[in-house]
Amino acid sequence: MKRLVFAFAALVLATTAAQAQSSSWAIDPMHSSVEFSVKHGGVSNVHGHFGKSTGVLVFNQAEIGKSSVNATIDVTGVDTGEQARDNHLKTDSFFDVAKFPTATFTSTSVVREGSGLKVSGNLTLHGVTKPVVLTVDGPATPVENGMDHKLHSGFEATTTISRTAFGIGTSFPSLLISDEVKLTIELEVVKQ
Repeated sequence: MKRLVFAFAALVLATTAAQAQSSSWAIDPMHSSVEFSVKHGGVSNVHGHFGKSTGVLVFNQAEIGKSSVNATIDVTGVDTGEQARDNHLKTDSFFDVAKFPTATFTSTSVVREGSGLKVSGNLTLHGVTKPVVLTVDGPATPVENGMDHKLHSGFEATTTISRTAFGIGTSFPSLLISDEVKLTIELEVVKQ
């Protein structure tokens, strides 16, 4: 009987420890950004960013493959610092924000790569879903925030996508606007 009780206790402790290894972190939209850079006319880069990002990361330090991320990006907040250009980007010539106000990213795998991570997943933008791979630096060492007394951490991710593969600005030749668009994602996350 003692052995049965001991075995049961060990199983409960092992299960609890395994569950404790995964933690849930919410994206802090006030301290996160999704920025883009695209070559204009083959001579200069135009930079911009989207609106707020929200979502949840599940992070498992011991078994990184059990980690995941689901994020939503507000495309209606696209901002390049030039109002006329931003208004044009919001039309059906580019992002068509009236029809597609958000973009989403859902991870399909997370693996360690050097000192960082490689996160593969599906990006849905402009109503089109394509696989993308993010090169990720992080996580930053968690620190307790004095305002909310919760742990905060951070990640920086980059990837390059084809705008025309997502049906964005297809009437504009790559000599005018490069097809390759670099995305840089800065996330501050809060442990839940």
